[in-house]
Amino acid sequence: MHGGRSSAGRAPGCITDRVITIEEVFELSPRIPDCVAMQTRSASLDGAGEISIRKLIKEALRMRPSRLVIGEIREAESWDMLIALNSGIPGMATVHANSATEAIRKLQTLPLLAGENITQDFLTPTVFRALDYVIHVGLDSTGARRVLQIVKVLDRAENFHIDLEPIFTWSQGQYQRGFHV
Repeated sequence: MHGGRSSAGRAPGCITDRVITIEEVFELSPRIPDCVAMQTRSASLDGAGEISIRKLIKEALRMRPSRLVIGEIREAESWDMLIALNSGIPGMATVHANSATEAIRKLQTLPLLAGENITQDFLTPTVFRALDYVIHVGLDSTGARRVLQIVKVLDRAENFHIDLEPIFTWSQGQYQRGFHV
């Protein structure tokens, strides 16, 4: 089952800026005139030659992107993505989560895998300053894939809880403004 993440990643197709994509497996195939597609590489049998998402994010920043699109965030590379987004480079990435709120929580947890010097006190404002919106794609009650929720990430947090403003929620067979259960 697919959650529509690759389709969402192709959405910037109307952009005319320099876009750099980073993926483990090429799936996005954006139709953008100035696009550099980068792909990870596993280490060889002797352990050499690995090219990680973390390394590709750092290399991409040297290439002066107008936008950065990362296929999927799973681990410590989330930290590098947040740093890139906080450096003024707009972008997007996908992450597996059960809701928009859970995606934010995951982005507050995954960067802790990057090293001991990263604390929640530093991480929470880094997350809410890096993100503008979270779009949750999933299956509705009929099994159809759709955007289930769009939330705006607000520039404030209390006790490490980042405030979100629901924009649209799929509920009872239709899109509704705000949050509805």
